[in-house]
Amino acid sequence: MIILENEKLRATIAVKGAELQSLINKETNLEYMWNGAAVWPKYSPVLFPVVGGLKNETYYYNDKAYQLPRHGFARERNFAAEKISDSEVVFTLTEDEQTLAVYPFVFTLRLRYQLNDNALACTYEVYNSGNDDLLFSVGAHPAFAVPLTAGTSYNDYYLEFNVTEQLQRWKLEDGFIASPEPLPTTGDKLILDKALFYKDAIVLKNMQSNIITIASNKHKHGLHFKFNDFPFFGIWAAKDADFVCLEPWCGIADSVTHNQQLQDKEGIVTIAPATHWQRTWAVECF
Repeated sequence: MIILENEKLRATIAVKGAELQSLINKETNLEYMWNGAAVWPKYSPVLFPVVGGLKNETYYYNDKAYQLPRHGFARERNFAAEKISDSEVVFTLTEDEQTLAVYPFVFTLRLRYQLNDNALACTYEVYNSGNDDLLFSVGAHPAFAVPLTAGTSYNDYYLEFNVTEQLQRWKLEDGFIASPEPLPTTGDKLILDKALFYKDAIVLKNMQSNIITIASNKHKHGLHFKFNDFPFFGIWAAKDADFVCLEPWCGIADSVTHNQQLQDKEGIVTIAPATHWQRTWAVECF
């Protein structure tokens, strides 16, 4: 485990999967992350090189079939860790024989975590170190504790979007993108209810909001989740679990009509050789 710490926050990150596992406000001793119980034994997995599921766990590239599990392999791999300072660490994953067997690309994936006052930023950096175009998707999956404080219940919390808009939830059929339906927001708020996730994740496309706040009218604590240039967003919780995942994605699950060709996959990112790409999300605790 790598521990980052400043005057306000303490973050704990595992080398396996470069996964954020704890984020504690030192002034209030509030833990903002899900506790990783058996109902869903993850905390904040990185999704790479695909987001969501592939039809038959298979994709085709250059007329060859490859198999990848839901959300790819990065979350199960050990990253190399370089601690830059007490408040910053960089995790690195590169291709090897195992990855090349299921994903025929040369790559460098870095996750950079930085504490700044009462906020933690996570930056995904992808570098094409090969001689051909690199095709990939990247996504976040942090699970935040709800309820956050004792004496409150799940339904006491809401998500507040910083832009009032008509959001469409893309329904999932067996984990694959199907048709849209309206998301039942009231103005800019979505009241949290465990039944929202009984039919899998809420999947959003191209929303205007770039800040989602988790808050409650019962107390003053919560978080602002900030993200930019992620065209897709997932909101999810395991059935009846005490958390909510806020998931900015550059990539998305296969649609029910997808032809399984990687280059035709919705949301796939393509970068040329010797090219860098990056995106950042941040959580500000209050």
